[in-house]
Amino acid sequence: MKQGTLFTKTRREAPKDEVAKNAQLLIRGGFIHKEMAGVYSYLPLGLRVFKKIEEIIREEMNGIGGQEISLTTLQDKSVWEKTGRWSEEVIDVWFKTKLANGSELGLATTHEEPLTALMREYISSWRDMPRYVYQFQTKFRNELRAKSGIMRAREFVMKDLYSFDRSEGEFKEFYERCAQAYMRVFERVGLGGMTFRTFASGGSFSKFSDEFQTVCEAGEDTIYLSRKKGIALNKEVYNDGVLKDLGLSKGELEEVKAIEVGNIFPLGTRFSEAFGLTYKDEKGKEHPVIMGCYGIGLGRLMGTVAEALSDSKGLVWPRSIAPFDAHLVELGGENEEVRKEAAELYKDLTEAGAEVLWDDRDARAGEKFADSDLIGIPVRIVISSKSLAEGKFECVERATGKTEHKTAGELIEELRPRT
Repeated sequence: MKQGTLFTKTRREAPKDEVAKNAQLLIRGGFIHKEMAGVYSYLPLGLRVFKKIEEIIREEMNGIGGQEISLTTLQDKSVWEKTGRWSEEVIDVWFKTKLANGSELGLATTHEEPLTALMREYISSWRDMPRYVYQFQTKFRNELRAKSGIMRAREFVMKDLYSFDRSEGEFKEFYERCAQAYMRVFERVGLGGMTFRTFASGGSFSKFSDEFQTVCEAGEDTIYLSRKKGIALNKEVYNDGVLKDLGLSKGELEEVKAIEVGNIFPLGTRFSEAFGLTYKDEKGKEHPVIMGCYGIGLGRLMGTVAEALSDSKGLVWPRSIAPFDAHLVELGGENEEVRKEAAELYKDLTEAGAEVLWDDRDARAGEKFADSDLIGIPVRIVISSKSLAEGKFECVERATGKTEHKTAGELIEELRPRT
């Protein structure tokens, strides 16, 4: 991609009403556009990052037996009335609307009810389970506060997976596999070593649920963390009884701010009993299906990476989710030899499978370097009259600022896709 034709524009300043660091940087870098409070559009750079995050999650969900589906956003009032969750006293973030005939509809906040109702058509016998289905789907939540950029939006895409099992033992085995898959997701997007499985309230479903919290000063949650054991507790369940249950002591815990980047919940039989979702075992005896739900907000995860890994100059993307592998910055483009060398290296890298953003714009070096730092692509390759003379290219690692000089062959080997 040539930067001169890329649909984006960097900005010196973020909108005055945008207080979240992640949104400020993503808007300034040309990744997203703010439509209104809590509502953002993804521009080409942002969508590239978003889709890479999506693919990492998809690979991990498929790896534990998940099957991808897509449910509707429009929700039937009668389905939600079966569990009492149509009431705004129970779910206070509903967006509701009406059809032309006056029938009331909702815009989905989550999908336990409609999927449980759907599964009645496909589960009746022990042979029909286990089933693990997931989707990437737009949710709508009428949040009172929308001041955390894309980490707390009113319209957002969530990966929500739902499990349907025959027994508590079968459910627990999958629950742990999903927890491990979540940790792999966070490792792969660059948040490994700073994201911890965190015990939280299970609400009406169970004693505990599991959150996945990334330590970051921008976080809205307070957690108590044992780095040695790699686990944490949400402040809401921090008491002597819980500490005793988990074999933890106050002395080994550190109080930190954190961002919730995912959660997994045991649902038990609450929804299956409400909808009559049962199965017959080998002896013909009927049982309610055991359920669980597992969520990751893609925008929230992207925003967390922007918050946690950025620096004073701008964004710092891990290669796994960066919009491009390398930023090819051409200096002195009026020099025909420089332009020719840039075009040749760009061709060689892209033919090797590397994703390259070529800054071919007629702009000053300082402007190009500032934009490169703001956009945050992992490696900046500088082509200039100096590099032509030396026969090597200046390569700057965005995360560390480390500078090396490499040949075209070395760059091709380094940037070709990893298997």
